[in-house]
Amino acid sequence: MQNMNKDIQEILFDEEQLRQMTQTVARQINADYSGQSLVVIGVLKGSFLFLADLFRQLTADCRIDFIAASSYGASTTSSGNVRIIKDIHMDVSNKHVLLVEDILDTGSTLSYLTEYISQKGAQTVRICTLLDKPSRRTKPVQADYAGAVIPDYFVVGYGLDYDERYRNLPYIGILKPEIYTK
Repeated sequence: MQNMNKDIQEILFDEEQLRQMTQTVARQINADYSGQSLVVIGVLKGSFLFLADLFRQLTADCRIDFIAASSYGASTTSSGNVRIIKDIHMDVSNKHVLLVEDILDTGSTLSYLTEYISQKGAQTVRICTLLDKPSRRTKPVQADYAGAVIPDYFVVGYGLDYDERYRNLPYIGILKPEIYTK
């Protein structure tokens, strides 16, 4: 981890801030889904740490599944072409679905997944994201629940990666530009 820390320009959210953000989002979801059943779908890979912390705090009758989609590859910007890498296995017809993502950036992936899950017959589809970066939005997508709104930084840690690295950092940091512009 020492080598990875040197690649971080600045810590944006430390472990305590991430815990508080997750608790705040969980309280909002619990209030909205009180007495209801909920299918929580984690968008892999980036959401897995946030999802694990969030899921343990949900009080609704929850079921969980995972989907993997990509529009980035090894790039720092979305290609806009979303492809499903791993599909859900659960029947979501007539269910309330919560898509949990690490970051809402251009909106390409979540726009595609919202429509995709809706076409599977979901009663409702809402979006929960740890980070929301509205300045990069190219699709008309809004988070129903967001831990924090951030400026246009390239961030890593707590599940977020650059080329499959840095996910294991216990905080979210701004990656030094020289790392991803080589």
